[in-house]
Amino acid sequence: MRAPELSGEHWLNTGGERLTLARLRGRIVLLDFWTSGCINCLHVLDELRPLEAEFADVLVTIGVHSPKFLHEGSSGAIEAAVRRYEVHHPVVNDPEMETWQQYAVKAWPTLVVVDPEGYVVHVAAGEGHAEALRRVIAELIAVHEAKGTLRRGGSPYVPAEEHAGRLRFPSKAVATAEGRILVADTGHHSVVEFASDGETVIRRFGTGERGAADGAFDRASFAEPSGLALLPPEIAERAGYHLLVADTAGHLLRGIDLTTGRVSTVAGTGRQWRNGGTGGPAREIDLTSPWDVAWWAPAGGVVVAMAGNHTLGLFDPVAGTISRFAGTTVEGLRDGLLEEAFFAQTSGLAAQGDRLWLADAETSAVRWIERGEVHTAVGTDLFSFGHRDGDAAEALLQHPLGVAVLPDGAIAIADTYNGAVRRYDPRTGKVATLAEGLAEPSGLLVTGEALLVVESAAHRLRPLPLTEDTARQVAGDAHEVRRPPSVLAPGEVELAVVFTPPPGEKLDDRFGPSTRLEVRASPPELLREGAGTGTGLTRRIRLADGPAEGVLQIVAQAASCDSGAEHPVCRVSRQDWGVPVRIEPGGPATLRLILAGTA
Repeated sequence: MRAPELSGEHWLNTGGERLTLARLRGRIVLLDFWTSGCINCLHVLDELRPLEAEFADVLVTIGVHSPKFLHEGSSGAIEAAVRRYEVHHPVVNDPEMETWQQYAVKAWPTLVVVDPEGYVVHVAAGEGHAEALRRVIAELIAVHEAKGTLRRGGSPYVPAEEHAGRLRFPSKAVATAEGRILVADTGHHSVVEFASDGETVIRRFGTGERGAADGAFDRASFAEPSGLALLPPEIAERAGYHLLVADTAGHLLRGIDLTTGRVSTVAGTGRQWRNGGTGGPAREIDLTSPWDVAWWAPAGGVVVAMAGNHTLGLFDPVAGTISRFAGTTVEGLRDGLLEEAFFAQTSGLAAQGDRLWLADAETSAVRWIERGEVHTAVGTDLFSFGHRDGDAAEALLQHPLGVAVLPDGAIAIADTYNGAVRRYDPRTGKVATLAEGLAEPSGLLVTGEALLVVESAAHRLRPLPLTEDTARQVAGDAHEVRRPPSVLAPGEVELAVVFTPPPGEKLDDRFGPSTRLEVRASPPELLREGAGTGTGLTRRIRLADGPAEGVLQIVAQAASCDSGAEHPVCRVSRQDWGVPVRIEPGGPATLRLILAGTA
């Protein structure tokens, strides 16, 4: 089909100029539909960097920022995200999701390839498509060079002015027993050690360049470090380091010896987890975007918020092992036993005796673990958010990234997308607001008489007084994730997931089925028949017989391998869809989703 023209007036990384597909005719255009709070979207940004470098003279990548949360649609938020994640291609803000609808997008992230003549030739949902895209682009180059329709050279990307300061998009902080403050300086790919005043820089760990080098503090490198945890002294002595760092974009855990300044890799391979093993020697196990870390004595180790696959890991710094602690990899909010619970991009951890508190970002929830079970204090599902105080059952957050235990036992919440610090009291079950007007607070640290807020988008640490009389009640509106619903007919509907192996690959069934499809619904009564897991990518399902609304939760996976090779390389493509649907008489009786290929 002919690619629809791009909507949106607010362009970034173009010097203020508005781009059109018509102007880019002759170039291969890759549209990346993303949103800044989606971990899979952040993975795709990293996957695209080598492709953008390899095909720089023929490929133009355009990020179409399609916000999931209200905050993400603001100009300031998208400008901060583009700089925070070092996006070096043009980005258009699509707050009303007009371009999303024009391209019939159903999931974050979705990639669309437009050929030099302006036609959509390939669509892929989710992450892990880098090699497939490379083959599609190479094939397009060959075809259109032969036709004379390929135009080389000339990039529309115009770099924006970068922030210059001691901190750049910091995320988390911890304090040593001596009162020194260690901050994950995420945007500078380093860890900064401040004196107790939070102003005087003592030392910086990391060169400031993205990387994964071990060694002395001034030679080591990190990739968007986030979570920090100080090990108990007796554990640190046996492990050989004091500070554990969640090196998020590097998919690693790093140890820092605060005496010598040496940095070492203690867990992870540097490869992102793609349905691999769930436990073993820590240096042999793939991790995926570890976002925070916390020593928790009841677990006997460090709990790792593995935001990239919606699980929690357990790292033993003495034995050097890591294992799955909780979660199934299904994104959602489900309480219960550790091995059965659903999480959604857990991004903040705080230990409180027998309880471990969690900030579950994508469900806008605060949860806790106690005696082998998961519980939810605030939050309902993947789609509801807002800024509302009062009873916890009715309270609303918006994409929180941090939690901390206050001296009185209450829980402080970095309510990131509301720009607020909230307070949840487990004794009364009430939620209140401590502060507003902050620039994406991402981490919290209790220090003496103050709560130190890591104000990420303001590039600073900000102290707040620890007094209850500053708390107030906010009665904000409830919001839902903004996605146009798919109208479907009542009764029987055909669900079809499209997957076409990229050039040079084929589905490989030598060791069993190479595809998998899982279907659920919220509320469950929306789906009367067809729920569960199977191997086919096409399924007849039965929806409610009368008018109804809800979300179909669909997980599809396909493995394709190099064809004709003696030792073929296989790749797994996977995507989780939460498709909002509205059942109406006369609606279509088919729902088609594209995992990879063309409709």
